[in-house]
Amino acid sequence: MGSQNGTDEVYFVLLGLSRYPRAQAIFCCLLFLSYIVTLLGNSLILLLICYAPRLHTPMYFFLSNLSFLDMCYTTSSVPQILLNCLAATPVISRGQCVAQMATGLYLGVVECLLLAAMAYDRCVAIVDPLRYATRMGPRLCGLLAGTSWATAFLLTVVPVLTMPLEFCGRQDINHFSCELLALLKLACSDLHVYKSLMVGTSALTLLAPFAFIVASYGRILVAVLRMRSTEGHSKAFSTCGSHLTVVALFYGTAISMYMMPQDKIIHDRDKIISMSYGILTPMMNPLIYSLRNKDMKGAFWRLLGRKAGF
Repeated sequence: MGSQNGTDEVYFVLLGLSRYPRAQAIFCCLLFLSYIVTLLGNSLILLLICYAPRLHTPMYFFLSNLSFLDMCYTTSSVPQILLNCLAATPVISRGQCVAQMATGLYLGVVECLLLAAMAYDRCVAIVDPLRYATRMGPRLCGLLAGTSWATAFLLTVVPVLTMPLEFCGRQDINHFSCELLALLKLACSDLHVYKSLMVGTSALTLLAPFAFIVASYGRILVAVLRMRSTEGHSKAFSTCGSHLTVVALFYGTAISMYMMPQDKIIHDRDKIISMSYGILTPMMNPLIYSLRNKDMKGAFWRLLGRKAGF
């Protein structure tokens, strides 16, 4: 679909699961429920962190950033996917498609960097607990969070907006949304330089933060093994377990998507993987952090009791 209504605007058809109407209907219902859970769960975390003074610590400051990010991440694509499920021929303009791709890529990189910042926070808390309050002050926390958001913008949005994309032939995207890899497979312009840049950027935004997280938890493990009390072991693992679970979910799927050799076509497996880090992980984050965290559960019951007048 090269143009529409006599204009030169390029439009794309998002195929999704259009070949399987029944599966697409089930998928859309599950997607809607997961989106509602994501918004409610992350909104609750933000509310609890704002409400409970004991949660005004560096760890929960970064968690509030992550919750806000997850809400933005899913909102950047899920409403469009749900609308496409209702359309006979789901189309999206080139401008909207590039904007959606850049936004999703940007927010994904922010999450990579934020998870690394959270690993540093946990490392300082366990390795150097006596100086934790002074080392992880509000200024450093704000700097780490702000740097994550700003650096991700320079590494993703700027290259995407300067990318020389030209499309020819049938403009069908075999995906639910404008995923970067799916869109690049349709381009007929010479993107060898850009693809090399993308590999380097992927290594910088995926592998480098992941290596930093692994190194941080290596130091944490050494510090925990030196602890003599069982209570210290339990506290250390409880504060790190949630973060490690989120890291495994997000990085495992993202690295398998962007750092592995790519075929010339998009498979259903690729769609499932992109849904995992784009939708499943943001939905699971509130459950992981709330179910494994005594402070969060305590703040929830206190808030509930206060609203009920107890």
